[in-house]
Amino acid sequence: MENLAVTRKTLLALPPTTPEPTDPPPAPPDHPAYQQILTVFADATGPMRARNLCQRLALSLMPKNIESTRHKLKRLVSLGVLAEPEPGLFAQHRPSNSAPPDHLTRADG
Repeated sequence: MENLAVTRKTLLALPPTTPEPTDPPPAPPDHPAYQQILTVFADATGPMRARNLCQRLALSLMPKNIESTRHKLKRLVSLGVLAEPEPGLFAQHRPSNSAPPDHLTRADG
C-alpha cells in the first residue's frame, strides 16, 4: 500500500504533459471521387474494404472498379488521410488521447 502512495505522489508531482503540436490535416486530392470516398468514411461505423466501398458508392463490382477504388484508398493512406490497420482494410484515423487515465489525476484517491 505504501508503494502505491509513493507512486501516486511521484505521478502527481510530474509536470503536466503538453500536447505535441499537430500538423494541419493533409489535404486529399481535389478529385470528386476522393471527396465521395471521404464522405462514405465520415458516415462509416468502422473500417471497410474496397469492395464494400464500391457497394456504398453504387459502383458495379467489376474488378476494374474495385482495383481503382483500392488504388485511391492506398493513395489516401500514403497521404495520411486514412489508415490501413491491416492489408486491404481501410479506416479513418482516430484522434489520440494523450491525457493521463482518470485514476492518475483524481485527488480523492
